[in-house]
Amino acid sequence: ALDAAKRAGRGRHEIYRAGRDVRARDAELRRAIDDGGLVVLFQPVVGLATGGVVAVEALVRWLHPRLGLLVPDEFLDLAEETGAIVPLGEWVLQEACREAARWRATVPGVEHVRLSVNLSPEQVVAPGMVETVRAVLEETGLPADRLVLELAEGTLRDPGPDLEARLASLRELGAGIAVDDVGLSSLGPLRRLPVDHLKIDGSLVAGVAGDPVARTVVEEVVRLGAALGATVVAEGVETAEQARVLAALGCGSGQGFHFCEPLHGRTVAQVLRRTHQGTRIDE
Repeated sequence: ALDAAKRAGRGRHEIYRAGRDVRARDAELRRAIDDGGLVVLFQPVVGLATGGVVAVEALVRWLHPRLGLLVPDEFLDLAEETGAIVPLGEWVLQEACREAARWRATVPGVEHVRLSVNLSPEQVVAPGMVETVRAVLEETGLPADRLVLELAEGTLRDPGPDLEARLASLRELGAGIAVDDVGLSSLGPLRRLPVDHLKIDGSLVAGVAGDPVARTVVEEVVRLGAALGATVVAEGVETAEQARVLAALGCGSGQGFHFCEPLHGRTVAQVLRRTHQGTRIDE
């Protein structure tokens, strides 16, 4: 546990897990990947000015046979530790693209909606990653320019020599690149990388209506987005006041429980139909 806490950046706690327990949970997770024990939910990203859906983010859950529905914080560390994160990420990409292609085929007027899928640091450096993305797009029929691949902000702290080249290759396919959880520490590295979307860290969004420091950092992220030609998305929008302040600061879109909780794919289709008819998602 001490070694794990140090590897994760110090100043944090980790719960000790016996090696046998880790091996057993890893085997369970890999079976879930192979046997349909995972599910992909989708959270809409909403235009702050229009209230319409501009994108959806794919979010994985584990339907554990004993523990019930597990959120990513409860199993992604395990997947990263054991190497299961790459096949898990590929499964999420495949399922999410297939669902998004289904919306495009059945719901009128959603051609503009983007699909965001998270990439783990391990996926970014995995051999054949670009070819995997290309193959998934070809198989599912989702246009490459409707796919956005999200990188965790931590990926930028130790980017490695090939990160810029890999991101450039993904953009050559037509996919967009987003950086998740953007805060003050991200601003320097972001200036050097090819990115299309910046997602403001939810902790900043939580304070934007009352904390001058959070507001200042949000303003800086919005300015950086404008300089990079990138769209800016606020994560974790919980209140109408936060949405109002973010819009006033120039943030284009947001996601969070103020607008909509993560939904099953069939429910997303219903939301897309309703908002395409002009109804704001927050009404």
